[in-house]
Amino acid sequence: MIPHLVYYQLVVLGLLWFCVMLHAVWPSRCALSQQRRAAPEPITSKRKRSKAPKPFAGLTHKPHCALCAEEAPTPTPPPPVQPDPMEPTHRRPRVIDTSRHFCPHAGCDYRGWLGLGNLRANGHPSGGQWRQFHCTACQGYFPEHHGTIFHGKQVAVELIVRVLACLAEGLGIRATARVFEVDPNTVLQWLVEAAEQLKAFSASFLCNVHVNQLQLDELYAVLRGVINGEISEDNALKRLERSRHWVWTVIDPESKRLLATAIGPRTLAMAQRVVHQVVQVLAPGCVPLCLTDGLKEYGTALLTHFGSWSQPARRQAPGPRPKPRWMPLPQLLYAQVVKSYRRRRLVRVKHRVVFGTRERVTQVLAACGWQIQTAFVERLNLDLRQRVAAVGRRATTLCQGEDSLGQHLVLFQSYHNFCLPHASLRLPLAAPESTKGSGSAKLWQPCTPAMAAGLTDRVWTLREVFMFRVPPWPQPQAL
Repeated sequence: MIPHLVYYQLVVLGLLWFCVMLHAVWPSRCALSQQRRAAPEPITSKRKRSKAPKPFAGLTHKPHCALCAEEAPTPTPPPPVQPDPMEPTHRRPRVIDTSRHFCPHAGCDYRGWLGLGNLRANGHPSGGQWRQFHCTACQGYFPEHHGTIFHGKQVAVELIVRVLACLAEGLGIRATARVFEVDPNTVLQWLVEAAEQLKAFSASFLCNVHVNQLQLDELYAVLRGVINGEISEDNALKRLERSRHWVWTVIDPESKRLLATAIGPRTLAMAQRVVHQVVQVLAPGCVPLCLTDGLKEYGTALLTHFGSWSQPARRQAPGPRPKPRWMPLPQLLYAQVVKSYRRRRLVRVKHRVVFGTRERVTQVLAACGWQIQTAFVERLNLDLRQRVAAVGRRATTLCQGEDSLGQHLVLFQSYHNFCLPHASLRLPLAAPESTKGSGSAKLWQPCTPAMAAGLTDRVWTLREVFMFRVPPWPQPQAL
């Protein structure tokens, strides 16, 4: 019988043999270091993503615009046929200009038509301040201020003009009422009537506009609203909540014309509404360069109104044809100015071309010596802060709703385009003109955005704007 000691000795010898073989096979640290130094392995880097912008692939469905859907089934009727102009008589030549007036009577064939020679000046009835006109076609009479905010009012015209001028310069309704000793409700009523007339006034001039570029932006406004349903009626009159609303503006940077304004939240539906208003103002076939901030809803809204269906090419011969894609028009150029803020400070500005190429965008801006920017519409926002009391910062003249703020914006738009000269648009005079008194000679001619755009040849007064009678259908405008 083999003793147990022999088994122990065999186990020890096997362990010793295993250790020797393991030491012979296992490489040492020196050998590993020499191998690494002799033949270093290549370091494989991770694949980096390309920063080049990818081409827009298009959309399978056209984005929805509520205003476009409403206007599609209801086309606007054409204006009536223009009658023949009346032949001049052999009487003495007329001194009073009647080319900017039209007959308002419904049964007259010349109703709404300008400059057809059917009107005659008939003096001032009862010695009043308003001249009377006589229509030789229907034998009707009407005053020269018919269809304006002055019609049917016994208040002095200068008082109404001065009150509205103070509102246009940024004074609040109650402050204006205290200055001129008028009831605030009366001032508000004059503002409402003026806004209705100025909407038609702006629409008659801002139509079929040709522009090369546009700048769009939103301005934060504070409106005062009463909470409904959450608290009792007694507490609702005392507690007022500030709700966020935005003023959307569109400007032509070359002539500084304010083309459109709107009020609403920063949503896609609101962006569609703003761009739709701009399309209604532009001439058919006009596709300008658009510059905005980093709000992505602008791209969808511009693609909706400046896009068309396109059939992509086949990638393979067999198989079904690819679906049509809603693509931007080839002449559409759109760029964004994306600003990054940290602790309310601007830290970075990035320019992003969404539609078109950077070379084409640079070529359009190089004609004016500009770069991709939104400085002009931001400067307009400062004018809005100064001349619309409801959007001023840390102001107590907050509007009660969107309607009141919209009326202020309509007044500001007409005042900005026709009555307010801009220093950047002034033109040098051929020869200095002497002024009254001992002042220096006049070297510059004031210029408004309407003058820079060729809509008029003079600076309008606010009285002239309110006295302008808007015809019921589009007609050539006199300078």
